[in-house]
Amino acid sequence: MSILIKNILLDNQQRDIFIQGNKIEKIGEHLNMQADEEIDGNGKTVLPGLLNMHTHSAMTLFRGYADDMPLQKWLEQKIWPLEAKLTAEDVYWGMKLACLEMIKTGTTTFADNYWFVPAGAKAVEEMGLRAVLAPPFFDLFDARKRKEAIKQTEEVFQESKNFNPRISFGLGPHSIYTVSEQGLRWLSEFAKQHNLFIQIHLSETKKEVEDCHERYNKRPAEFLDSIDFLDKNVLAAHSIWLNKNEMDILTKKRVSVAYNPCSNMKLSSGIFNYSEAKKAGLNITLGTDGCASNNNLDMFEEMKIAALLQKLDNPENLPADECLQLATQNGAKFLDLENGIEEGKLADLILIDRQKSFFTPGHNFISDIVYSAQGDCVSDVICDGKVLMRNRKVEGEEEILRKAQEVVANLLKR
Repeated sequence: MSILIKNILLDNQQRDIFIQGNKIEKIGEHLNMQADEEIDGNGKTVLPGLLNMHTHSAMTLFRGYADDMPLQKWLEQKIWPLEAKLTAEDVYWGMKLACLEMIKTGTTTFADNYWFVPAGAKAVEEMGLRAVLAPPFFDLFDARKRKEAIKQTEEVFQESKNFNPRISFGLGPHSIYTVSEQGLRWLSEFAKQHNLFIQIHLSETKKEVEDCHERYNKRPAEFLDSIDFLDKNVLAAHSIWLNKNEMDILTKKRVSVAYNPCSNMKLSSGIFNYSEAKKAGLNITLGTDGCASNNNLDMFEEMKIAALLQKLDNPENLPADECLQLATQNGAKFLDLENGIEEGKLADLILIDRQKSFFTPGHNFISDIVYSAQGDCVSDVICDGKVLMRNRKVEGEEEILRKAQEVVANLLKR
């Protein structure tokens, strides 16, 4: 499969981009190359696909279901009871809906932590995106539950060997308050043994820090460090209540963090200390969290709110170019993905329609992307060298919307 994008604006210059297989083979002027598909880039700009580095994708099914509640009450009274009724079929269609929404808003890669991973992987494969899928791991400090969680994790890991190459299997310990020290140690060893990514919620609330100190006499990152859990394969979501010592620990261990401003604001979890995390040298990525706590997967909206929230203290915090880096390069760094608009890089690209009113007058394109744009500025999406959206159209979107409605109606009756 080959694609030729003609007359696209790249770094303020008109260029052609030739894609062969899943890589960018050539960038230049007036390329005269035969391609299976040609895209007219007039009036458009190209960017790397965005990376949503923390979400629970199939929670699209819970959008609007449990709003205006604090985190623990939200989880214990609304989310976990309904999740207990989910089936693989539900998750399949919830994931299809999430992938559709991500494609329509320019995300080509995402890090996910949710149930029924094989069903989710099937949906991701069909939709054409790139993903790291991690089944949640809970043992609630119970030896029997830990044994069952380990068994389930090992079974899904074996199944994952048949997943599409775009889809990686990861580990998903929920948190230090739902997974025992023994469970965390097992997960860490399993990850090292099989070279797997780990996604964990860390220091999301003040209560989590207080409870950790009471249980272990250490703060969360200090505790994880003490059991040799932290490494470059660990992605710590939220990380709001870290102190300086914890930030230094995470930096030393090359842990990456995922900033989730919309969810953190909505659940009143707190404000991520971007300036101190940056000063410490942390690799900071950006995520939306799930649709039950956001309530969408639009990374353009997430970029704007991420930047504005940091400017409450200082208008110079998190400038637009850094914010775009959070949504692109920093996530790719954690995942070791070769993405970017360069020859030899992966062909994960999004085309931006510059005819949208919010790109006028156009003083600064990156500022416009972060502060003005919305996800519907994305006209075309290419992932792994395949066109997933042309002129805002995604194959099968009507069926996905209909089936998602149906599975939710059935879920609520159980």
